[in-house]
Amino acid sequence: MNAKKPRLAIALVHYPILDGHGDLVATNVTNFDIHDIARAARVYGVEKYYIIHPIQEQLMFVERVLDHWRVGTGAKYNPMRRTALINVKTAENVEKALEDWGAPDPLTIATHARKVEGAPFYTFSELKSELFEKEKPVFLMFGTGYGLTPEFMKSCGGVLESVKGAPPDDYRHLSVRSAVSIILDRVMGPW
Repeated sequence: MNAKKPRLAIALVHYPILDGHGDLVATNVTNFDIHDIARAARVYGVEKYYIIHPIQEQLMFVERVLDHWRVGTGAKYNPMRRTALINVKTAENVEKALEDWGAPDPLTIATHARKVEGAPFYTFSELKSELFEKEKPVFLMFGTGYGLTPEFMKSCGGVLESVKGAPPDDYRHLSVRSAVSIILDRVMGPW
């Protein structure tokens, strides 16, 4: 493997998302997702973690949480959390996040619990190769609710293989925080 640090940014996308009935929605940001995903991103060397939401009030909520832990009383109370949240940013949509990140010609990859027909498919090892061997910047997106819309995923550069459940059930209903941690370990871990 190349010794150069791979360029990876991740995004937690709250729109366009499907709900349990298959309707298009924007999901709410949760405090747990801000903190826990930021910590996983820090552990695995992610450059930026974007929280993407089209509604300004939701982005303001995230900024208030970040301010508390970066410069407010939370920064003194828990300095480790402050360091984990240092690379968290907000954006109204994926395009603005990509523009902010500024990586040249990044590979945009969506994640989903099931395979998406009609979208290019990447295994964990293929994506790891893009990052480490080909030195391709990767923007990896995670959906909330019942996942990103198929149309959105087909517009990306590819869809990453899903985290599979144990046989025989192959149960696939992880929290997004758990899925992010598992995927980052498989793609960025030293094995």
